[in-house]
Amino acid sequence: MASVTFDKATRVYPGSDRPAVDALDLEIADGEFLVLVGPSGCGKSTSLRMLAGLEDVNAGRILIGDRDVTQVQPKDRDIAMVFQNYALYPHMTVADNMGFALKIAGTPKAEIETRVKEAAKILDLTEYLGRKPKALSGGQRQRVAMGRAIVRQPRVFLMDEPLSNLDAKLRVQTRTQIASLQRRLGVTTVYVTHDQTEALTMGDRIAVLNFGVLQQVGTPREMYDRPANVFVAGFIGSPAMNLGEFRVVGDEAVLGAARVPLSAAARKALQASGEDKVIVGFRPEATERVSENTPGALAVTVNLVEELGSDAFIYGSLEGEEEAAKVGSGEDEDQVIIRIDPRDVPDKGAKVHVTIRPDAQHEFSVSSGERLVD
Repeated sequence: MASVTFDKATRVYPGSDRPAVDALDLEIADGEFLVLVGPSGCGKSTSLRMLAGLEDVNAGRILIGDRDVTQVQPKDRDIAMVFQNYALYPHMTVADNMGFALKIAGTPKAEIETRVKEAAKILDLTEYLGRKPKALSGGQRQRVAMGRAIVRQPRVFLMDEPLSNLDAKLRVQTRTQIASLQRRLGVTTVYVTHDQTEALTMGDRIAVLNFGVLQQVGTPREMYDRPANVFVAGFIGSPAMNLGEFRVVGDEAVLGAARVPLSAAARKALQASGEDKVIVGFRPEATERVSENTPGALAVTVNLVEELGSDAFIYGSLEGEEEAAKVGSGEDEDQVIIRIDPRDVPDKGAKVHVTIRPDAQHEFSVSSGERLVD
């Protein structure tokens, strides 16, 4: 096992004037499960491929443990990679697929057999060792791909969206298995996904990328409770955070009839920057349903109700001035999402009034998008 360090690692593709990965500074502890997450094209897979040696590093360096591997060939980095595509040999059995890399490396046959059986036991694949990939389900094939990585006993696991080809139910089951397996083996793991739900449920820490730039790194709880900027706030969480641009009037943020109190720290930060507007963020569960005459309540017209049994969400439009069009969820910029009591669901077209809990309100700079209060 080993730690992994990206030291201002940069990748610029030929013909491009903008880095795909821009001076990435990231330290991954020995035995840690770190998830790289972000939208398509953000540089997460490129970062993983740089670590694997499949992409050149144009500036900076990458270390595995204390060893600089920036110019080291992929085969000499002591890493094992699991791809989105299972890439199994169709003519080989499960056992032969899992042990193939060891066979190529000249490992004794008895040792290969021992390692394959140990990995198969861990992955519940023992009874399938004699089968070929066509006789396996998608989840079983992905476990074979995992087994192929495990038998190599690498210092670092690299996983590039390994669950993308699975159906929704199997994804939930397999991500639990992968997270449990990693904690059992204790191997440093870098996992790439665009699914922030996977990131929140699997990783010890999450690193969020956008346009090749690291936005924030922290535990799932830190990312959810204290997003560093508007991008992270709108990306992390399901449903996503609601974000709106409010005018600053005295001690309050004002939007139409809505008046949201600002904390002293937020007011001080706004005064220092000279801004007269602020982006206020609040998660769907950070609201309380109130009566119509409650001071400062947000009036929301219900466009859609999403009932999930134990939960219910309303998607609606915030009433007020024309600037209300600037308020919406990170998932849908034109609609506010509010979590409500699933046993007291309003009808479509109804109007509900909510207030934001003061302890669950987030304020961001309009000009920079950065969080105002740490």
